[in-house]
Amino acid sequence: MNIAVIGTGYVGLVTGTCLAELGNSVICIDIDEKKISELKEGIIPIYEPGLEELVKRNYKECRLSFTTDAKTAIQASEVVFSAVGTPPDKDHRADLTAVMKVAETFGKHLSGYKVFVNKSTVPVGTSERVREVIEETSGKTDFDVVDNPEFLREGTAVKDFMNPDRIVVGINKKSKKAKEVMEKVYMPLVRAGRPLLFTDIHSAEIIKYASNSFLATKISFINEVANFCELVGADITEVARGVGLDDRIGPRFLHAGIGYGGSCFPKDVQAFIQTGKDKGYEFLILEATEEVNQTQKLRLFNKLKAEISDLEGKTIAIWGLAFKPKTDDMREAPAIRIIERLIEEKANIQAFDPVSMKNAKDIFPEGVDFKSNPYDAAKGADAILIVTEWDEFRAIDLEKVKKLMKGKLICDGRNIYKAEDVEKLGFEYKSVGR
Repeated sequence: MNIAVIGTGYVGLVTGTCLAELGNSVICIDIDEKKISELKEGIIPIYEPGLEELVKRNYKECRLSFTTDAKTAIQASEVVFSAVGTPPDKDHRADLTAVMKVAETFGKHLSGYKVFVNKSTVPVGTSERVREVIEETSGKTDFDVVDNPEFLREGTAVKDFMNPDRIVVGINKKSKKAKEVMEKVYMPLVRAGRPLLFTDIHSAEIIKYASNSFLATKISFINEVANFCELVGADITEVARGVGLDDRIGPRFLHAGIGYGGSCFPKDVQAFIQTGKDKGYEFLILEATEEVNQTQKLRLFNKLKAEISDLEGKTIAIWGLAFKPKTDDMREAPAIRIIERLIEEKANIQAFDPVSMKNAKDIFPEGVDFKSNPYDAAKGADAILIVTEWDEFRAIDLEKVKKLMKGKLICDGRNIYKAEDVEKLGFEYKSVGR
């Protein structure tokens, strides 16, 4: 099929590249000329395992192309995916400015029947607004709007697209043509046994928010239990294992830590709460989920403060900056709140992350000494804070680390070590819920 994808951010680039990998002819469109030029040269704007290889191969084999020429790309395509950002506004509602701009662009260049596929995460009712904008701009009705939410996890996005748990497509039930087109788009994945779920458009728009909000709630719940475990002398690792063996609950997202971050969970939970308020409904559970998460982000700093009350002039090593492993995404990362507090306390900060250092330097151009490896970050440190659970921290030579440090305190926000193993080496070890 001939497909256009508008927006070459995280979702757009992964979607366009994977659709090309499935054998389609895909044109990725962006208004950022520099980004398009770099993509043509094989320079990938995000860190995502496996993506660079797929982009280069499909571009070389002419299934994938990049352009700023929206008119030509839209008119040459049967299906147009909108994959632009919906960042939170000052009230935490989803900012739909870019989505509506794409709708206008689509309407302006509409020629013949096409399907407009909204891939962006949007509040319920957005697809109706999109349809109105396209009709007003084009003066035509020979098109369909569908909502096709993405369920891509940073770090495993390529795998998630090619091997999805489900593919959700919200359509106007009267539009058989749109259903046929979307079945054709996803035929290769359906043949591989991946479920394709057709719903009404409102339900599709809610499914994405409900899914992320449920997972966020699961994280905040286990963090609450972890905090209680500390008070009564229980081990959250054992509690979570016992709870997760119930197949109604499952073990995933029951890992206690210092809260969730990234581009999806914080934004989507807050937007869902605000959409509820706009419609006259209050999500009490989600408000609590968000409150717990904000508090949890400073749990590690508070543990440090309890051990070293005066941090002024103390050297603190930060291991891990991204909100989770296998990504360079610093959006809403717990590390940001922790570093901000350390700066307020006038501590000396030595930080390392395998891939997110560039993004971290943009956030903290001053006040943080970024190191090239975890050993350099630990050198002369009074304490180490483990903020992101990168595998290389699990396999590190802790005896070497002990010799490099000035102090002996490790505050582990991700529970990557066994307490007895670390304490045998002479460390003071603080973790979460244990």
